[in-house]
Amino acid sequence: MSPSVVTSALVSIEAIREAAARISGVAIKTPLIRAPFPGIVGKVWLKAESLQPIGSFKLRGAANRILQLTQEEIQRGVITFSSGNHAQGVAYAAREVGARAFIIMPSNAPAIKRAATLALGAEVVEVGVASSERLAKSEELVAKHGYIVIPPYDDEAIIAGQATCGLEIAEELPEVDLVLSPVSGGGLLSGVATAIRHLCPNALVVGVEPELAGDACESFRKGEIVTWPAELTSRTIADGLRTQSLGVRNFAHIQAFVDRIITVTEAEIRAAMRAIVATTRLVPEPSGAVTTAALLFHAHELPPYRNAVAILSGGNVAPEMLSEALLEHP
Repeated sequence: MSPSVVTSALVSIEAIREAAARISGVAIKTPLIRAPFPGIVGKVWLKAESLQPIGSFKLRGAANRILQLTQEEIQRGVITFSSGNHAQGVAYAAREVGARAFIIMPSNAPAIKRAATLALGAEVVEVGVASSERLAKSEELVAKHGYIVIPPYDDEAIIAGQATCGLEIAEELPEVDLVLSPVSGGGLLSGVATAIRHLCPNALVVGVEPELAGDACESFRKGEIVTWPAELTSRTIADGLRTQSLGVRNFAHIQAFVDRIITVTEAEIRAAMRAIVATTRLVPEPSGAVTTAALLFHAHELPPYRNAVAILSGGNVAPEMLSEALLEHP
């Protein structure tokens, strides 16, 4: 069990509740969908973040950060760096307050996410595939134009916003004893784990990521942030989980509140996508399917549970990728 002592540096339950009230007019409370997967022992629900207005949990954090901007900051415009879902969250929330949004996006971002970001009124600046390239370009434009940075994950307001997902889980299913969250930069996992530890202290929280982008698992095991090169993390089909390292603030929350992090294979991710569609009729993107993959194929790495929630973090999947996954023979 990770330490559960809350320090002043970590997001409080009060901040999470304030975030929930703040974003209530922008993000929705997503349902828990019962998922009776064959062969699973215990009850499983999917937290359907794919049903958010932008098809992803990312709207929660982006809205919480942007809705706290001053009018002067709104007039300056906002900027972020993202492969797609956070980009849409920022674009959507910026549109709500009337701010211009500039998105630094990698060249390998899915076309469906790029198109959706543009449709929300954002301006896209394309760079290479490395996270470091996105950060460098963002810093260049901020220095030149004075835009307000909306970080993808390493920010207290972002963490508190993503934590509202965990708050909803705890309120709707207080008897939950296992929560599984995807992990990339750590915004969702750190926020959800914080809320769950406060409200359901006996529940365990497990992070899940692709083994082809397993920097968070390695970081958790070593007790220090490890960075993987972009040529490794970009191999996974889970484009939302290709971040090269955890955020500093996120890692602090993960060390305090997360019980373990495990990895899943690409074949397991595709199989989980098929299982989600067949069982719940929800549309999963690969990044959102990793938690179901852990339940289906890594039960030996998970603690016993009666009531598990697997966060389906998004549903923004290219039609051709979904088709390939559904038609693939096991």
